[in-house]
Amino acid sequence: MEIKKRVTGEVLYTSTKERVKEVVIEAVEKDADLGGADLEGADLEGAYLRGAYLRGAYLEGADLEGADLRGAYLRGADLEGADLEGADLRGADLEGAYLRGADLRGADLEGAYLRGADLEGADLRGADLEEIKITEKEGVCYAR
Repeated sequence: MEIKKRVTGEVLYTSTKERVKEVVIEAVEKDADLGGADLEGADLEGAYLRGAYLRGAYLEGADLEGADLRGAYLRGADLEGADLEGADLRGADLEGAYLRGADLRGADLEGAYLRGADLEGADLRGADLEEIKITEKEGVCYAR
């Protein structure tokens, strides 16, 4: 199975594994650059993705419930409508991420970097927002 860039179709990672979840976990374990990866609607529930490089990745509608994304690099990632309920996003870099309508109930965002992130319509009930970083002079976090 291959993980490809959404825009160019360039192959980012190839594996003999057959399930997307297994391939992504393997790629992260090998420190693969998954920037711009097309993972729309991927089932990554509970996946161990600590430190993953997913800059600009397309994860719209992905199931990341309970996933370990501590320290993940998700700048500019499209997570519209993604299920991140109970996900561990401590220290994750979500600058400029598109999180409209995302389910972040109970997610741990302690110390996450959210400058310029779009959280319009996101469900943050019960989320840990302690020490999140959103207020730099040139950027804000958008939420309604």
